[in-house]
Amino acid sequence: MNHATPPQVTSPTSTFTQLLSSTRRGARLARLLAVTELRSWGTSQDLTERAELVVAELATNAVLHGRVPGRCFRLTLAYDPAAGRLRVEVSDARGDLGPRSLPAGTEPDPLSTTGRGLTLVTALADHWDCVPHPPSGKTVRALLTTPSEA
Repeated sequence: MNHATPPQVTSPTSTFTQLLSSTRRGARLARLLAVTELRSWGTSQDLTERAELVVAELATNAVLHGRVPGRCFRLTLAYDPAAGRLRVEVSDARGDLGPRSLPAGTEPDPLSTTGRGLTLVTALADHWDCVPHPPSGKTVRALLTTPSEA
């Protein structure tokens, strides 16, 4: 006797994309929009808070290091609730200048006001990387997951 296999039901992935000005105001707006969107999707408080900090760092880096006059940066969020996985992407126009994290075992200068952003992203995200964004930019991607409940 053959049994029909029921179709797999997949939960839809929620996505959000926004172009923002490459200014401090644009970076701040990226953070605020991300939090608003994640809350509307019902993400956990822990995931929302970690994502808020990751978006703030990546958007600030896009403004400070990826800015090309007259060009915006793009924030993209993709949330898969079934997997508890959030992908944060920030694309800017400067593909020639990639992100650099500190070498393992090195600490940032304690008197410096910069240099800790990617260390923070590394601590909060499960994984992050940087890929080319044609025609001349780059996209920094961070993956955050919710802890599995055992």
